[in-house]
Amino acid sequence: MLAQLEDKMQRTLWLASLIILALFFLSSLVSAQPKMSISEDYFDFGYVPQESKLSHTFWIKSVGTDTLKIIDIKPG
Repeated sequence: MLAQLEDKMQRTLWLASLIILALFFLSSLVSAQPKMSISEDYFDFGYVPQESKLSHTFWIKSVGTDTLKIIDIKPG
């Protein structure tokens, strides 16, 4: 009877350890997220004559805990 109780406790401890390990692994996956910081949200060129060529540089910095992938940029 004592051996059965020890066996049951050992299985319960093993299962609890497995659950804790799984939760730890899943929480690390959830917390790793890409995030970006941009120097300025917009830039106003002011008055610009027609057919002028303009450019402006926006600095983007990756500040997250995962790889930041910029797939598409749409000016507007």
